[in-house]
Amino acid sequence: MGNFKVWIQAARLRTLPLSLSGIIVGTAMAQKQGFFELGIFVLALLTTIGFQVTSNFANDYGDGVKGTDNADRIGPKRALQSGLLSRPVLKKGIIISIAITMLLALALIYLSFGASDLIYALLFFLLGTLSIWAALKYTIGSNAYGYMGLGDVFVFLFFGLLGVLGSMFLYTKTLDWASLLPAVVIGLLCVGVLNLNNLRDVVSDKKSGKNTLVVKMGFANGKRYHFMLIFIALLCFIAYIWIENIALFDSYFMLAFLPILIHLGTVVKTQEPGELDGELKKLALSTFALAILFYIAINNFL
Repeated sequence: MGNFKVWIQAARLRTLPLSLSGIIVGTAMAQKQGFFELGIFVLALLTTIGFQVTSNFANDYGDGVKGTDNADRIGPKRALQSGLLSRPVLKKGIIISIAITMLLALALIYLSFGASDLIYALLFFLLGTLSIWAALKYTIGSNAYGYMGLGDVFVFLFFGLLGVLGSMFLYTKTLDWASLLPAVVIGLLCVGVLNLNNLRDVVSDKKSGKNTLVVKMGFANGKRYHFMLIFIALLCFIAYIWIENIALFDSYFMLAFLPILIHLGTVVKTQEPGELDGELKKLALSTFALAILFYIAINNFL
């Protein structure tokens, strides 16, 4: 199955903090209401890691087969592109990753709902299945949605709404309208990371026929779109603070937006797509820091 270091590289571990942000925010809002179970939290984190790694393997495979990952691509080399993994071996890795992730998802569903809440259990099993489908169809197949400019929509739905509200529901079995705002924040910031990736790769994506939103709207409009994503995310958290009557002192999680705003200034001034590569890590880690600070703040751990 190939060298262990190669699989670690293909798993793209630097993407994991971003994917975990939704679980942390959803858990924070559940715990604020008095609901928390360590087993659910751990399994939710592991399941999310499984979905993310499966998605990363699938993206490596899909972009490699289509030739999108080529010499023009900026950023870390991909396993299939560089020849470190062959198609059959990477395909086996995807299948194994799917199997492990679904086992984790089933354990999470059983721990949360048991045998009594069958409807909820079936619903979350369906959502898990859809998550696997979304992970595969982003780049794999003739109708890959990532090649049609729909990646942003799916990232918002799965990383934001499902990640935050779904994890919250695992504890509470209920939802409220105010909780939608932090879910939107995480969703928009995750879309922002994808948009940065697409801004960076706009030249190679256009050559290979990967019609991301940035390819469709152009580099300059892609930067304006990025500004809009960050600005709306900021407004949503301000609205959440107001609706929930969170005291100014307990709103210190908003400090995580300072590096995000500095990052935004860098994006606005950048004229060469390749220079945005370093900004992906900054926004992803800032989003993760925001999630952790939010967890600490709304549960009064300081």
